[in-house]
Amino acid sequence: MLNMNFDKRVVIDTHQQPWLASPHSGVWRKPLAREDAEKGHATSLVKFEPGASFSEHCHPLGEEIFVLSGTFSDHSGNYHAGSYFRNPEGFQHAPFSKDGCVLLVKLHQFQTGDNEHVIIETNKATWLPGIGGLKVMPLQSYLGESTALVKWPKGERFKPHQHFGGEEIFVISGKFNDEHGHYPQGTWIRSPHLSKHFPYVEEETIILVKVGHL
Repeated sequence: MLNMNFDKRVVIDTHQQPWLASPHSGVWRKPLAREDAEKGHATSLVKFEPGASFSEHCHPLGEEIFVLSGTFSDHSGNYHAGSYFRNPEGFQHAPFSKDGCVLLVKLHQFQTGDNEHVIIETNKATWLPGIGGLKVMPLQSYLGESTALVKWPKGERFKPHQHFGGEEIFVISGKFNDEHGHYPQGTWIRSPHLSKHFPYVEEETIILVKVGHL
């Protein structure tokens, strides 16, 4: 097991991690949290080399993906950097990448009854006004759990707050900060239920945030 104690805060600068070979040729991983070697709860960065592919498969308790770079493909289409999608339990696909890609992937983490197949091209979606100068792009919501992109303008400071149900952040661009440290692009942060912090940025920053799921 890796980082499966949800009562502990975890911070990983993924640029400092090596790529590890997966069982599939041309597919590499940087594990962030993992219940078992090849099954169960998992959060990872996944890299497809150009031409890499998987045979058709499904994902018990779903699959959630954000395309960080390149183009990820399956029978339903081609998904470029910035694409977000959720494949619920029962959805089958045979993914591949013609030119290569890097993904943030979460497996086996859907709540029972969360069966919606979601595809959002965030580069074409609309930002909504958030608190203060923040802009928010909602991506998913189900029974107290929600996922969104949040854009922080340069110099923005958010009020100190507590995370009911925990918070998980991946820094898409820029640098995210709080009283505990500084988190450059590519950093993954998981904060437990009822944790607190006082976040701010010094440059425009975009983060992918999931709350209420821990």
